[in-house]
Amino acid sequence: MSIKSLITRLKSFAADTRGSISVEFVLVMPILFWSFMAAYVFFDGYRQSAVNLKAAYTISDMISRETETINPAYIDSMYSLMKLLTRSNSAVSLRVTVIRWDQADNRYYVDWSTNRGFPTNLTNASIGDIEAKLPVMPDNERVILVETINTFVPLFNVGMDNKQLSNFVFTRPRFAPQVLYSAT
Repeated sequence: MSIKSLITRLKSFAADTRGSISVEFVLVMPILFWSFMAAYVFFDGYRQSAVNLKAAYTISDMISRETETINPAYIDSMYSLMKLLTRSNSAVSLRVTVIRWDQADNRYYVDWSTNRGFPTNLTNASIGDIEAKLPVMPDNERVILVETINTFVPLFNVGMDNKQLSNFVFTRPRFAPQVLYSAT
């Protein structure tokens, strides 16, 4: 075989387009498949974030309508509702706090705080940590603060780590000047 016939065969091979679609498919398919999986994971993350926020607003609204004293069984049922609404496979945390503004002292006070899954309750000593997030309120006004934490775990490994979804929702009591809590 001469050099000239080898060059002719190489030119013929380079000009031949048979099978090029199969090669392109093999090259593009992994990228396309990863793109679909990544789109699903990111959409699911945004969906879980929205569901977590809606659950926090629902719990806050339900508590704001209470005229009777709330007890641990009521908070347990709110926690169960949170788990039901979020339908998350990961742990869910809930903290409910009633906060009051005192104009004379120029500071916020915690009337009561209880949690399910949070490391601690909010106290008068620790309220300074979240003071910048709290609303401006008139003297002796109260708000119900509902905090939730839920961890989003991606279904597929597309380069996204577990994401902690936390919400901070406050609502005024609607039908009573304040929502009371009894630990018994």
